[in-house]
Amino acid sequence: MGRQHRAWTLAALADRIGCSPATVSRLERRTRIADLALLHRAAQEVGVPRHILMTSLAPRSTTATAATRVTASQRDAEEDPMRRRTLLTATAAAGPAALLMGLDDALADTPAPPGAGPMDDRLTGARTLYDQGAHARLLAVLPGLLADAHHAAGSRRGLDRARLSAVYSLASAVLIKLGSYDRARLTADRARTWAEISGSPLAAAAAARELAIVLRHQDQNSAAQRLMSSAADGLEATGLRSDATTAAYAQMLCTLAYTAARAGQRTEALAMAEEARRSARHLPQTTPPGRLFAINPAAVDLYTVGVHWALGDAGAALDAGRNLRPDQFPTAERKARLGTDMARAWWAWQRPEQTAHALLDAHRASPGEVRDRPAIRRIVTELAERHPRTSGVRELHTAVTQFT
Repeated sequence: MGRQHRAWTLAALADRIGCSPATVSRLERRTRIADLALLHRAAQEVGVPRHILMTSLAPRSTTATAATRVTASQRDAEEDPMRRRTLLTATAAAGPAALLMGLDDALADTPAPPGAGPMDDRLTGARTLYDQGAHARLLAVLPGLLADAHHAAGSRRGLDRARLSAVYSLASAVLIKLGSYDRARLTADRARTWAEISGSPLAAAAAARELAIVLRHQDQNSAAQRLMSSAADGLEATGLRSDATTAAYAQMLCTLAYTAARAGQRTEALAMAEEARRSARHLPQTTPPGRLFAINPAAVDLYTVGVHWALGDAGAALDAGRNLRPDQFPTAERKARLGTDMARAWWAWQRPEQTAHALLDAHRASPGEVRDRPAIRRIVTELAERHPRTSGVRELHTAVTQFT
């Protein structure tokens, strides 16, 4: 290996990359790679080319024959269509928390590829689950999807590597919804690595956005802003010659605006929100299927609601959202997000009845958007504790808690 070739001790390499000798030892053993950025720094120091590093990280091929497999394993169930559907239905019913363990296993040691169908179709299906707010069902299919995406990325084609990055970005997005930020940081880091290898600016932007959101939740707003600014600059440098890149650029600006708002930077937040609105004004109201950034002018206005709320101005947030309607948003996730964002503003405005009814609207659009997001569930709980007789509160609390 590179370190031994240079006759460096573990401590010598650790000092160069800013970690402990024990961490270097774990990186070399590959028992569980939790920081790909650190691994890349180590590889650069010892002179391992990037393409060789990525090849070494690819999952090992599976050579076992059908005769050597354990017939009672979950993998056998996944290979049989009927048994696979039964398994996924039963597993998804266990809820997101139970399914996180299966995703942990897949992230620690990529499973053998189940080969369940064309990657584009499966990725589209997984995104549809996200758009529906079907978080448990998405978590159930992610391990197999990651396995097949890794297998396909062995082709070394940029498109296959971009797909793998997109799967990791999708995993980050759902993990963020569930408040699982440590896992989301790991998957976002991997998404960035594969996006860089693929050379796709759209995949790179998607991965950067997910990582920035994680950093924001981990109170690293400055790092999140630097990352998003760099991603926006990279997209702008392409010339924004298509709706796809323009949508990506508008999305970067929206995320930048919200991140600045969370840091209390009012001027910067509002300026970014206005620039996002200008960038998105010519985008179609209906986003074409399969687009990585499904954003339209109404979605930008919805981000403005969140920006004002984050700045502590609930009145401005409510004013920004007063003309928004669910039919302006193409997915259940976005329709529900309209309800939850308006509910947060109503709650900050100390209007419990309007809060409850906005959350009921969100729950009707996508139960998972209310049930699975910790911050929104806290509002439901506080409503039930502090305003149990207010119109809509009992109905909301029953709807959210009856299956948990």
